[in-house]
Amino acid sequence: MLTKQEIDRINELGRLARERSLTDAEQAEQKQLRERYLAWFRSSLRGEGGSDASKTDGEAR
Repeated sequence: MLTKQEIDRINELGRLARERSLTDAEQAEQKQLRERYLAWFRSSLRGEGGSDASKTDGEAR
């Protein structure tokens, strides 16, 4: 799970990126935080029994 500080930092870097170019260090940090967020998000979907994308028969589950 991501901490509140990590989520706040993701948002802060996003705001900075809209205002100016991020430094190389900030870009690397943003990439790392995004990857952690996406991994957490995907695992939370799997844990709640979300839709199974591997089933392609068109049936709602």
